[in-house]
Amino acid sequence: MRIACPHCGLRDVQEFVYLGDAAPQRPDGLAATEAAMFEYVYLRDNPRGLLEELWYHGVGCRAWLVVRRDTLTHAIEYVGLAKSRKAGAAA
Repeated sequence: MRIACPHCGLRDVQEFVYLGDAAPQRPDGLAATEAAMFEYVYLRDNPRGLLEELWYHGVGCRAWLVVRRDTLTHAIEYVGLAKSRKAGAAA
């Protein structure tokens, strides 16, 4: 699989580190309940089809990316910088 980094161009997936689903928003650590933190850390869906994911370009520009990818075919539909996205907003 190859990912088109906005800074570096088309690169092999081995240059990236996968974090997971880009949708979950971290609860406020000081105000969050134990149940809310447990849910954020441990309870994740594993959907089939299109999913927005967070990837880190560790071997390249070191940017965090939002990648919209089909989890069945690995076809990538969108790649953008995570920092340019508002918290909780769709890419």
